[in-house]
Amino acid sequence: MKILIIEDEEKTGDYLRQGLSEAGFVTDLARHGADGLHLALTADFDLLVLDVMLPGLSGWQVLEALRAAGKDLPVIFLTARDQVEDRVHGLELGADDYLVKPFAFSELLARVRTLLRRGRVSAEASVLRVADLELDLLRRRVMRAGTRVELTAKEFALLELFMRRQGEVLPRSLIASQVWDMNFDSDTNVIEVAVRRLRAKVDEPFPLRLIRTVRGMGYVLEAAEG
Repeated sequence: MKILIIEDEEKTGDYLRQGLSEAGFVTDLARHGADGLHLALTADFDLLVLDVMLPGLSGWQVLEALRAAGKDLPVIFLTARDQVEDRVHGLELGADDYLVKPFAFSELLARVRTLLRRGRVSAEASVLRVADLELDLLRRRVMRAGTRVELTAKEFALLELFMRRQGEVLPRSLIASQVWDMNFDSDTNVIEVAVRRLRAKVDEPFPLRLIRTVRGMGYVLEAAEG
């Protein structure tokens, strides 16, 4: 993992670079806003630790330029500016976190690791898989055993909910609120009909059934027979 530090205070910059390097990260350090922005735009980094008060370009300007250029790497502001309006401004510009100086390095390291872990999960979560069933959130495509399965928008949303909560028994009330944005009405069979249609497409043509009814409780999707 590669981290860019943009920090003009020499002692703090060296401390950050040493600490993050000892924690196992590859680090680059820029002491000028414009230099840091150039590095961030021309090289690949997994995370940016950014001061606000910098020579040349401020941290605000660096972040604005990054987001305008389409760079979505995680950014942590590390700054002495501790007013609520400063924190709000930084987050509104697109920062992922905001830590005020003086700081404990252990806290910074924990936040860095959390953001990096979140980034990996987000990338991996664009495709959901259970057994031989695959749901691609970006392409809005469903495959089962290598075969394309055509779903309606509601069926796709229902399957996504099942797959995100695989192994959990989902009550009808939760399905109604999450997929149909409505309160559950025991007199309607809309959920039963939708689940039946979804099963007909993703389960019945295949030997392994994934969606089960749990009597009196709801439905569950899991890669287990029965």
